[in-house]
Amino acid sequence: MKVIGILAGIILLIGIGCSPQTNNFNKNSMRITSPNFNENDYLTVAFTCDGEGINPQLNFEKVPENAKSLVLIMDDPDAPMGTFVHWTMWNINPKVEKIPERYTTPPEVEEGKNSAGNRGYVPPCPPSGTHRYYFKLYALDTMLDLNRESTVDKLKDVMKGHILDQAELMGKYQRSN
Repeated sequence: MKVIGILAGIILLIGIGCSPQTNNFNKNSMRITSPNFNENDYLTVAFTCDGEGINPQLNFEKVPENAKSLVLIMDDPDAPMGTFVHWTMWNINPKVEKIPERYTTPPEVEEGKNSAGNRGYVPPCPPSGTHRYYFKLYALDTMLDLNRESTVDKLKDVMKGHILDQAELMGKYQRSN
């Protein structure tokens, strides 16, 4: 029985090591960071519906040299009606090193529809409790030909088979009552 447990542990570790989700733990892989908050920290009010509602600065590091474009998806898996998509952007130039606060989308970058039915950044505004907000960065081997009305599901569908690397940054927010 003990041998089976050890073997199961080894298989689990091998499986985890092969997972594309482990890219954030490889020091040579792409990274997404912010000077405004650290991984698993609370977002400053300025970046939420209780403040200015501006986007935080996001820094991109170690983007693969062969990347043709970047995709950014921000979502909240803790929303009461299922995952709420706050922001989608694609065809970001892979040479871009950051998205500044109060970002204005340049013409060559596309923003898709968020869960509010608009394009652009929707600031965190959880109805209750603490919510997690994931900023997900993807490096692709292609540019995407998508309609601006595209949702995150369509975006994820056309990204399949084109992801070279990915990184993630999570911040939290809870409104004061």
